[in-house]
Amino acid sequence: MGGDHGPHVTVPAALDFRREHADVELILVGLRDSIEAELAKHGAAPGAGLRVHAASQTVAMDEPPVQALRFKKDSSMRVAVNLVKGGEAHACVSAGNTGALMAISRFVLKTLPAIDRPAIASGVPNSKGGYTYILDLGANVDCTPEQLMQFGVMGAMLVSAVEHKERPSVGLLNIGVEDIKGNDTVKQAAELLRSSGLNFHGNVEADDIYKGTVDVVVCDGFVGNSVLKASEGVAKMIVGFLRQEFSRTPLRKLSALIAMPVLKALRARMDPGNYNGASLLGLKGIVIKSHGSADRYAFGQALRRAVGEVRSDVVRRITERMARVVT
Repeated sequence: MGGDHGPHVTVPAALDFRREHADVELILVGLRDSIEAELAKHGAAPGAGLRVHAASQTVAMDEPPVQALRFKKDSSMRVAVNLVKGGEAHACVSAGNTGALMAISRFVLKTLPAIDRPAIASGVPNSKGGYTYILDLGANVDCTPEQLMQFGVMGAMLVSAVEHKERPSVGLLNIGVEDIKGNDTVKQAAELLRSSGLNFHGNVEADDIYKGTVDVVVCDGFVGNSVLKASEGVAKMIVGFLRQEFSRTPLRKLSALIAMPVLKALRARMDPGNYNGASLLGLKGIVIKSHGSADRYAFGQALRRAVGEVRSDVVRRITERMARVVT
């Protein structure tokens, strides 16, 4: 029910996904009438592999997380997370209120042993043709050195699972690569990461994210969210600049037609929808946060992310690795 578009995007995305993955059962959680009406618009109905689980409440995108947690116990978000806790679902995917989803997921599912706080992680494309995973992206504004080390472990296990890399490299985001740079929290976190047994590269700067210097970049949520939003803004600005420059004169418009295949390919590579789906790591269950503005294709990517994490057993990997770090 969440996101900017609600069932108008999530339901057709689910139908597309089912056609590609007939072995995966989807449970559509929310207001039954709204969901079934959207299914009917697409000539579909609940049945084997695609069923509706009713919830009587919804969480608004601007609703305070505490209010959603305390007063909306039958919200679609709460019910969906409860299905994961009860084992009826292997993962929850939501495009709704991020703060509410994190609060509800943490309250219902609890954190894994030796994990203080869950973190939001997502991959962004890099110049090597792969993805660099960043965490935290906004769940934790202030972090201790121990929590940053935990983020490193969680990010490494995520990449190991979904990208099939045996020893993914981990970098700590800093204002310089030298060990003397950064505040005390970052310096202490670097020491903990060095002794964690991870493939710790050391300090990295923001441009290393897009160079693909490391597989995982660790930072607190304030920094991570700022980097992500700034990056999305720059990408949109570049696309806008190209559109303006190619439309200035008739000759440039002709040039744009000739360059159209290249421009479309560039736009596709920069499209956030291609890597939609942020993982809420550190929980006793898999929860994926889709961007609120996700379209049909992008929401499908979030569903694919969830299935990938389930099949790769990300939760078990994080649990086992943290046990080795602690001992």
